[in-house]
Amino acid sequence: MASDSAPQKYTKWTALVASLTIFVLAVFVGFEIITKVPPTLHTPLMSGSNAISGISIVGALLATALGENWFASMLGFLAIILATVNVVGGYMVTNRMLSMFKPKR
Repeated sequence: MASDSAPQKYTKWTALVASLTIFVLAVFVGFEIITKVPPTLHTPLMSGSNAISGISIVGALLATALGENWFASMLGFLAIILATVNVVGGYMVTNRMLSMFKPKR
């Protein structure tokens, strides 16, 4: 009986640790990829990533709603905030970039 309850006890934490490991690896890989992009392409790259950031907001909402403990819910909430900041910043940069191409009055 005791051996049956042990895997269930650690299943939630194992999934959380695996998710955090994937997140940390994604941060490092993303940073390495972005640092290799020439500076002239940073603005169009940020503009194009708005759709992906919108999808990450949906994922963060799902992670927050399905969080099985308070730590998972807090990480989901933090993900919502950071993804929203990323989307808003991307649209602000896109607006500024597009205003450079408008004729001056």
